[in-house]
Amino acid sequence: MSSSIAFAPLLPWPAIIGLATVAAFLLLFAAFRRARGILWRTIAFTVLTLALLNPRLVQEETDAQPDVAVIIADTSPSQSVGERRARLTAAREDLEERLAGVDDLEVRVREAGGAGADGSEGTPLMSALNKALAEVPAGRFAGAILITDGQAHDAPEGEAAATVQGPVHVFLTGDRGERDRQLIIETVPSYGIVDKEISIAYRIEDHPADAEGAAGTARIELRRDGEVIAEDMVPVGVRNQISMPLEHAGPTVVEIEVEAMEEELSTLNNRAVVNVNGVRDRLRVLLVSGQPHAGERTWRNLLKSDPAVDLVHFTILRPPEKDDFTPLRELALIAFPVQELFEEKLYDFDLIVFDRYIVRDVLPPTYFENIGNYVREGGAVLLAVGPEFAGMRSLYRTPLSNVLPAEPSGEVHEGGFRPLATDDGRRHPVTSDLIRERDGEPTWGRWFRQIEATTAGRGVVLLNGYGSAPVMILDRVGEGRVAQVMSDHIWLWARGYEGGGPHAEVIRRLAHWLMKEPDLEEEALRAVARDGRLTIERRSLDPGAASVIVTSPSGATETIDLSADANGLATVTLPVTEPGLYRVEDGERVTLAAVGALNAPELADLRGTEDRLAPLVEASGGGFTWLADETLPQIRRTQPGRDTAGRGWIGLVRNGAELVTGINQATLLPWVLALLLMLGGLTIAWWREGR
Repeated sequence: MSSSIAFAPLLPWPAIIGLATVAAFLLLFAAFRRARGILWRTIAFTVLTLALLNPRLVQEETDAQPDVAVIIADTSPSQSVGERRARLTAAREDLEERLAGVDDLEVRVREAGGAGADGSEGTPLMSALNKALAEVPAGRFAGAILITDGQAHDAPEGEAAATVQGPVHVFLTGDRGERDRQLIIETVPSYGIVDKEISIAYRIEDHPADAEGAAGTARIELRRDGEVIAEDMVPVGVRNQISMPLEHAGPTVVEIEVEAMEEELSTLNNRAVVNVNGVRDRLRVLLVSGQPHAGERTWRNLLKSDPAVDLVHFTILRPPEKDDFTPLRELALIAFPVQELFEEKLYDFDLIVFDRYIVRDVLPPTYFENIGNYVREGGAVLLAVGPEFAGMRSLYRTPLSNVLPAEPSGEVHEGGFRPLATDDGRRHPVTSDLIRERDGEPTWGRWFRQIEATTAGRGVVLLNGYGSAPVMILDRVGEGRVAQVMSDHIWLWARGYEGGGPHAEVIRRLAHWLMKEPDLEEEALRAVARDGRLTIERRSLDPGAASVIVTSPSGATETIDLSADANGLATVTLPVTEPGLYRVEDGERVTLAAVGALNAPELADLRGTEDRLAPLVEASGGGFTWLADETLPQIRRTQPGRDTAGRGWIGLVRNGAELVTGINQATLLPWVLALLLMLGGLTIAWWREGR
């Protein structure tokens, strides 16, 4: 309980001050005149002034409030290195046990590593401390103890370090003089053109640079989508550059890994991973129409509508054998640049489409051999055939037959039929989600012509036609791809006949499958990490059960079974908490998925250090303790303004804060007493003056 005197004036302060001034002037005048009774008049006026001031005795009832000590535990990924996690746990438990026995101290424990637990934001140590201090009432903060490796990526500097109003002590979980090698990515493109080279600039740093075992050169390994493509010896401490081509559209995961130095702290930061998105330049397509027909414009319009396609279209309207004696000056046709297209610039095209092409000696056999070689070396050919494919002037009668999966039987079916998806067609990404059926029968419109053919086990048949003969076949030949559509009536779908069909999407997907679009691969393995979950997707034409092996960033492996559906997809979703690169493989294919930041600042420098937090500790009066080679310091309660750290001990301030629970007030000069004193004083003064 504490006591004090307070005033509750009966009149405004200016009035009281005015009356007191007048009284003082009169008393001084009386004293100057040596009037009798001056003492008693002074007493009377003083009592009157005090009565107007109304003095009161105020007594406060208070409860002592405990001080608050804050413990911040760094739980970020860098604490998993060496013995740091064990030291952190032991120090935290010891502090909680010892501080729990202090009567006038409340302990609040917080963890740092929530938003930055994946390493994307580093270690937000000061954010956690500031959030904890915001909950501490004013005047009750005793001090903070940070248990960390010292790598706080939001540590204050300069004047900002003096904002904490209490000592901040740091317990370091690392070892003194730790050595580490770091791989730093300096520049990397976000996008690259497929089949063009990209350059990645990087630097290798040894910490400390003069450490025993630090080398002037180090061996690096370059991996693209999990496959090793290069190894080299590069200098340490200087900017290096590496170039590589992008092989496909979509994301390409590039890993650069450097060998470990002797007695290195950790190899977590010896590897850097970058994602480069491959985009195709404008696709060059050559469309050769053998003769005009109703569906010719369908192919042209669809290919022309794609802004990513550069289309070169030739229609052979006048074959060489045609001679109608028309003067050349009256012909509006240009010569078919055979040599330029099929010899000089053949490999400039990404796709060649033959639409109802008929052999009329426009292309000599050697050019068809060139096209076959073009396919084997990575090119793509699409054949949309008509009745001519079944005759003697069929493309199958040329050297191109060596790369074609379907051989014509010589028969042409003229009659209505609806293309029916095969089992492979239901699972292949070109057609799997486009199939429209009711009670097992297709609902799209009919076609009225089919060139019968046999595949002899080659290729993959997506759609069957009349008599279960193949009507759409895909095949891989060497490094390239071939597709055959054994009908020229797909244009009926474009016209909406009997409800039409997905002609635009089918043709678009055919073209993009031929040009090796990753999303249309029928045998593919993909993994995507999002919101703490890893989704694995395997697409295959094989309806059998699927399982994959998942390798975590720490090297732990696990075999996971996937749930398959009827559309060729098998998926599974796993919870993941460990940041880094996950490797997924199914025995044939390998894919990678990054959880968290690819090159997180949290894992950039793993050494234990005082440097980052030194300004804060010095400004607050705290101290450092290395848990690896020092015993836990004693904890003392210190008075405000005294030292809060010393050799073998740390201090927590004793603030002595109190909470007022009640107030009692008593009048010191009751009005009856004041009236008696004033009248008594005036009476005695009158009596003295009257003698």
